[in-house]
Amino acid sequence: MKKITYVLTSLFLFAFVVTNAQANQECTLKYNLFKGNVTTKKYEEAKPDLNWLMDNCSKLSVNIYKYGSKVADKTKDAVLAKKVYETRLANFPNKETAKAHSDYATFLSKNKLASDDEIFKILELAYGISPKDMSVKNIYKYFEGVLNKYKDSDPQKVFDTYDDVVESVGEKLDDYNKKISPLLVKDSLGTIDAKEKRRLKAYTINSKALGQVEGGLDAKLSEIATCERLIPIYTKDFDANKDNGTWLRRAVSRLYNKGCQTDPLFEKLAVRYSEVSPSADACSFVAGILEKNGKKAEAAKKRKECFDLETDPLKKARLKLREAQGTSSKSRARALAYEALKFNPNMGKAYLFIASLYAKSANSCGSDEFEKRMVYVAALNKAQKAQRVDPGCGAGRYIKSYKGNVPSKKLIFQKGVTSGSSHKINCWVGETVRVP
Repeated sequence: MKKITYVLTSLFLFAFVVTNAQANQECTLKYNLFKGNVTTKKYEEAKPDLNWLMDNCSKLSVNIYKYGSKVADKTKDAVLAKKVYETRLANFPNKETAKAHSDYATFLSKNKLASDDEIFKILELAYGISPKDMSVKNIYKYFEGVLNKYKDSDPQKVFDTYDDVVESVGEKLDDYNKKISPLLVKDSLGTIDAKEKRRLKAYTINSKALGQVEGGLDAKLSEIATCERLIPIYTKDFDANKDNGTWLRRAVSRLYNKGCQTDPLFEKLAVRYSEVSPSADACSFVAGILEKNGKKAEAAKKRKECFDLETDPLKKARLKLREAQGTSSKSRARALAYEALKFNPNMGKAYLFIASLYAKSANSCGSDEFEKRMVYVAALNKAQKAQRVDPGCGAGRYIKSYKGNVPSKKLIFQKGVTSGSSHKINCWVGETVRVP
């Protein structure tokens, strides 16, 4: 009897294994056929196999759903898109889920298949999991939704969301900056290969897109982030957050960036930030306060102390640029910006800062309209350099502005100079540029 039971059990297990192997084989065959149709852009032909795979082999690979999203998008099939999205989440709940939410929101938005509120809820899910895995457009759209929903009832939520997003974008931009830098050197030397050239192009495109998001977020936030509005909010919330290093850092940075340093609250926040989170960043704000209060020797000593605390070259560059931005002397500010560039040669914002110094000097750097407008050529050169080395720095709007102010062909003709000839700017700028 035992032998019969053993034989029957063995036969059952053998049959199960064979059946399972056949099923796996069929799944693999269908998947390869499906993948082949997608990669050759036969999206309609891919649909039957896609549906079969989701019904019979739903856990085979997450790539079923990645390709499936593309099929649904290309065929504008809303029913299929919903099935791909829901089946993927059911079977792969922890695999690139934020991107899945983001992609589905994009599909719904592009094809006008859901309300703004419904799309916002999906983006909220994506943001809660991983903002960095959301598309650039959806990061912006999510922030816009938060702004519209909470700007009056809970502005602090708007600020927190902005800071989270900008910090995430900043990390991505730093990463692209590091990747782009060596490739630009190779490109300039002519030693870059085809694969590296493609990577450089992709990094540049992505970096520019992220820079546009950062600029767009700043523009949106400026609607509510004014000194008149920020100071009462931070005054009210100070006691509840006086031991919260992140809150203090963000509050000090926002007041600084919005030019609210003259209010006593800024000093109070900066000092407390340095006490709660001793760091080079916190230290530099205190140095700025010392200088503002006329304690220049103490400020200089403090700045050196801050700078020596920092070991990351990118952060050292930011400290130098912040010092430059707080310096009243234009020539000194430029020198500090160039010091920043020694630590990060691809710091586009340092070049943009120098460009802004030049543009602000246009009216005082020439004896006639031509000479004054040539200062904008120097500013334009710096902005274009910023865009080359750091595509995500947001140089585009500066380039557009400076281009609109360079000498016209008519003005060049009236001045009696030749296009392409050299021109020396004879004020503190002291640069030689080419006539447009």
